Amino acid sequence: MVDLATVTPHIALSPLDGRYRAVAAPLVNHLSEAALNRARLRVEVEWLIHLSEAGALPGAPVLSESERAYLRGVVEGFDAQDIAELAAIEAETRHDVKAVEYLLKRRLAAAAQAPGVTGADGGASVLPEVGEIVHIFCTSEDINNLAYGLTIRSAIEQVWLPAARGLVADLSAMAREHAEAPMLARTHGQAATPTTLGKELAVLAHRLGRQVRRVEAIEYLGKINGATGTYGAHAVSVPGTDWQAVARDFVEALGLTWNPLTTQIESHDWQAELYSDIARFNRIAHNLATDVWTYISLGYFHQRLSAQGSTGSSTMPHKVNPIRFENGEANLEISCALLDTLSATLVTSRLQRDLTDSTTQRNVGTALGHSLLAIDNIRRGLAGLDVDRTRLEEDLEATWEVLGEAVQQAMRAAAVAGATGMADPYERLKELTRGKRVTAEGMREFIAGLGMPEEVEARLLALTPATYTGLAARLVDHLED
Repeated sequence: MVDLATVTPHIALSPLDGRYRAVAAPLVNHLSEAALNRARLRVEVEWLIHLSEAGALPGAPVLSESERAYLRGVVEGFDAQDIAELAAIEAETRHDVKAVEYLLKRRLAAAAQAPGVTGADGGASVLPEVGEIVHIFCTSEDINNLAYGLTIRSAIEQVWLPAARGLVADLSAMAREHAEAPMLARTHGQAATPTTLGKELAVLAHRLGRQVRRVEAIEYLGKINGATGTYGAHAVSVPGTDWQAVARDFVEALGLTWNPLTTQIESHDWQAELYSDIARFNRIAHNLATDVWTYISLGYFHQRLSAQGSTGSSTMPHKVNPIRFENGEANLEISCALLDTLSATLVTSRLQRDLTDSTTQRNVGTALGHSLLAIDNIRRGLAGLDVDRTRLEEDLEATWEVLGEAVQQAMRAAAVAGATGMADPYERLKELTRGKRVTAEGMREFIAGLGMPEEVEARLLALTPATYTGLAARLVDHLED
């Protein structure tokens, strides 16, 4: 039997890198190991440039524009060859951040032969001489926390949020389109006061939109303060520099929020908050998937076969399985499980440092990947739905007993207004409706026999299950654009 582990190109173990790679691939640019190393390289480069520009390190040369461009070009040009070289270095160092430091030092040495790279005085570049400034005053976590802040932020802002906003927009558009489509509500799975299809979709869109706005407002924190967060080595080596100001300026220049109080690690609380919000979005999307699945089973939605795939069921040709929503459910559950673990564990680090977060954070991409896959499936599923207005009307017409609530409350209001004969409205409607099917004729006969004020009676006699939707259609207007 062939050992599949030895086959090349390598076979993916995770479905996100195999079967579903096309959907999850955008996250590779942000949350893969290679993307993390590129971000680490960026932090090391920017720290070197920052120290040269801030005057924080006496004797450090000011880098020329061409030297800064060269250094940033190392990051921008980080490619497969660099990835392989970095892997070879790490095989020797057995330390991932140290390997990045050594790779950068190699590139500094190579600057002497780089065309167009000159020093600030127009002479030879000083880059080959500044190797000891690389990673100065830094513990690995000074680099890692900033790299993760950058990569997670870019993944959220450039990949996850656009997909999440797309789902909200799709659902909002459907809600507006069907704002006035009357539909039987089902509380506890039983016939209940009618609503509109659009209003029910709007509820879910509104809930998802709130979580999107929470994710948009997340602060991405960072620190660069040494081995135990005290600036100990900084203060001893260069006591005349305001290291807190240098650190704050650097972190903020990266577009992150400076965290002034940490141990060796940045505490990851912001990550826990982010993952909790995304998990909540996932769970609301899961609610959407199960509700739409149920509406499909009730016949309120029909699925266009072209939107689901060429085969509905492998043995029953009449079926179009709601696979997009089922796939969405499953992937949301996996994503939430990972996000819950991340948010629960990342907030704890023994004393000043332990390494549990090192492994844990490497699963952020997987957690977001399953969420992204679910969002994609649900959006595709929604795009393939047609509303069966006839089926909606049939259910409403078969459940005139749902008007019992309207009649009861109208009786109460009439009694308050001074009408007589309105006693025991709940009990009288219960006798008429509970456990019974009520026809249009039966309901109207009951209303006509109540002796209600003429205006109220006329209003109730004109009421049907399809028109008993209150302000549902107008409530859809509360959706944000």
